[in-house]
Amino acid sequence: GQATIPVRFDGTNLSISSNNPTANIIDGSSIDHGITKAPYERSFSPYEFNGGTTLAISGPDYAVVAADTRLSSGYEILSRNVSKLHPLTERCVLGSAGCKTDVDQLRSVLDIKMKVYQHNHRKPMATPSVAQMLGNTLYMKRFFPYYSFNVLAGIDSEGKGAVYSYDAIGSFERTPFSASGSGQAFLIPLMDNVISHKNRCDEQRDLPVEE
Repeated sequence: GQATIPVRFDGTNLSISSNNPTANIIDGSSIDHGITKAPYERSFSPYEFNGGTTLAISGPDYAVVAADTRLSSGYEILSRNVSKLHPLTERCVLGSAGCKTDVDQLRSVLDIKMKVYQHNHRKPMATPSVAQMLGNTLYMKRFFPYYSFNVLAGIDSEGKGAVYSYDAIGSFERTPFSASGSGQAFLIPLMDNVISHKNRCDEQRDLPVEE
């Protein structure tokens, strides 16, 4: 009950020593205990991950795109009624998860470009052209990217379903299906099994739009 811990303070650093000469001395010279006025590192992130999951599937003559409607921040649910889908044309829909402000800004930029194209060419943009435009728009911001995880789904000029998968800076490819956002790691294996027919023993068949 009489044990004491020797503490040494040299005016700048606080250290804990030991009465045992063979014991290691705990040096507190690198620890700021609030005694000094050393500056603390401050951090700021312009991004906020608001969650969300999107999924798109293409077929011989259809494309299906779906997303959740929850808007969250950390452990808080801010809204349960915020759509992550945005129609760009009558035959093309964009699904975006990620930072809500960046998603809104990206949608505004795309809408303006769609209107300019409609005004100049007197026709709506085709789905493959929309896919390229989205890729160019994301790549243009590659040094300060939109924090948006995008999936584009629609019908091409031949009437076939088209789904495009994107990374943050505009690289994209046309795929049978794609998912993005919080639930991507859960949906991709499921789609591999259901759509691509991987790891299954039954005969593969084309899925109609009803299924």
